[in-house]
Amino acid sequence: MLRLLCCSLLICVALLPAQSILPLAEIRQGMRGAGRTVFQGEKIEEFQAEILGVLHNAGPKQSIILARLSGGPLERTGVMQGMSGSPVYVNGRLIGAVALAFAFSKEPIAGIRPIEEMLAASGGRTLAARMEDLAAPPLSGDTRLVDVATPLSLGGFTAGTVSRFAPQLRALGLEPMQGALGTGSAAAQANPNARAAPLEPGSMISVQLVTGDLSVAADGTVTHVDRAAGRVFAFGHRFLAVGPTSLPFTRSEVLTLLPNLNTSFKISSSKEWLGSITGDYSTAITGQLGRPSTMVPVTMAVNGGRQRYRFQIVEDRLLTPFFLQMATFSAVEATERTAGAGTVAVRGELEFAGGARVKVDNVYSADNAAPLPASLAASIPLGYAMQSGYPEYRIRTINLRVETEEIKRQYYVDQLWTSPATARPGETVRIHTTLIGPGGAEARHQAEWRVPLGAPAGPLQITVTDALSTNAADYAHILTQPPASSAQVGRMLNGLRPNNIATIRVWRGEAGYLVQGQHLPSPPPSLALLLKRTPAAAAPAASSRLAEFDITAPGPIGGSRTIQLDIKE
Repeated sequence: MLRLLCCSLLICVALLPAQSILPLAEIRQGMRGAGRTVFQGEKIEEFQAEILGVLHNAGPKQSIILARLSGGPLERTGVMQGMSGSPVYVNGRLIGAVALAFAFSKEPIAGIRPIEEMLAASGGRTLAARMEDLAAPPLSGDTRLVDVATPLSLGGFTAGTVSRFAPQLRALGLEPMQGALGTGSAAAQANPNARAAPLEPGSMISVQLVTGDLSVAADGTVTHVDRAAGRVFAFGHRFLAVGPTSLPFTRSEVLTLLPNLNTSFKISSSKEWLGSITGDYSTAITGQLGRPSTMVPVTMAVNGGRQRYRFQIVEDRLLTPFFLQMATFSAVEATERTAGAGTVAVRGELEFAGGARVKVDNVYSADNAAPLPASLAASIPLGYAMQSGYPEYRIRTINLRVETEEIKRQYYVDQLWTSPATARPGETVRIHTTLIGPGGAEARHQAEWRVPLGAPAGPLQITVTDALSTNAADYAHILTQPPASSAQVGRMLNGLRPNNIATIRVWRGEAGYLVQGQHLPSPPPSLALLLKRTPAAAAPAASSRLAEFDITAPGPIGGSRTIQLDIKE
């Protein structure tokens, strides 16, 4: 009897949330309801909704409720960016959230995401897939029902940065806007016990991606709050489609509304910290009140510290490198003209949770747009490390130093020769290289190599190549042979040559092998047969490397030269 009573109580508790929900199966054309959202400040106001029908199978196993909205400013603004997640009720029962709209529509027609799909949110497209789409924005006359774009506020970035990265952001369904953000989130994040007013359905929230001297935040509306579990459901569509995640979110205050012929939007400012977004799926984002998020601290000193940036980026294997690239680009562009010759050096260190450290040390020079390749100096190794799959490479801190010059310091490989031109085993060969630099200035380098005793007679090749070609030759096998250990990841990243280094290599046109990143030249036939049978452990190399030397220059080096050295008996 007691067991039966307990089961009955559990069933009743499970059914309680359903009493305030109107199932999709009961939605009928002509129903009228009310929605909740913020039009000004933090005050939640009502708008009206007339149900036009249900679009079944509008997405994979998904349906959309079509409704005409009215009330408040909607007659002149239409469905606005920032309204995503606004809850809609019929007879006091929640049916779903405003999530989709028609671009350039003359009426505020909205697609409402059924609440059942939001509460069951899971799965969805990945951020990488979204980034690859680079979908074009809606064109005039477009009749597609699309996700209401999420307004993305950027603070502290240059206008050129916003323009440069806007296509990637729009491909994710984000509409970048340059503006100021509130500073309450950082202080509240440091004090998770800070008390705040209760979050209500219809409240605006701001998902924080970057905070500090640089800031990036995305705004939307809360659809449902499960107070017993401390859970929040919002947006009614995916944010970045990263799945399980940890993104801090704050309350948001609407400063004003801006009507627009395409899609109107709310201009808002973030306020106090509230919790963490824990899931980002195709039908909703979900969060946990009071849960802190891990942020990655970044320090960036520009031109000897004349400008310093301190900010935090969300910890995510795809988002962290992307926003680090944006921040580096902005820091460089703020100090150097982008049109015209320039040289940018980026140095520093990436520190990971497992104690590993990756050195950042590279220099870039170009007749135009040097900040763009320089912005990848730290983000590419960071992305590789974080996506390697090894827990030791969870990023802990990032420290960078950036130096800029408004001059092109590019060097090119001009000449390569040896003295003597032929050699015998045991003799020393001098390898001479000439680089041509700015204004035709010459930079000469010499390396000495002793021909090994017992070296077979025949031609050897000597090549001098720039860092880009050398790195590609050394690490091309990683594309087909993933790193075998976390230590190998560190060796590879710290072994990448910077652009101001060129490498002289002495090699023979005989096959060799790469064994766990190490070069094995001309192995004995028995060992070569064994390596050939274990492709997972060894990758074939096109040549056998006998010796190598690095030469440096004050700026990036480009170009390549190859000569032949004859070995006599």
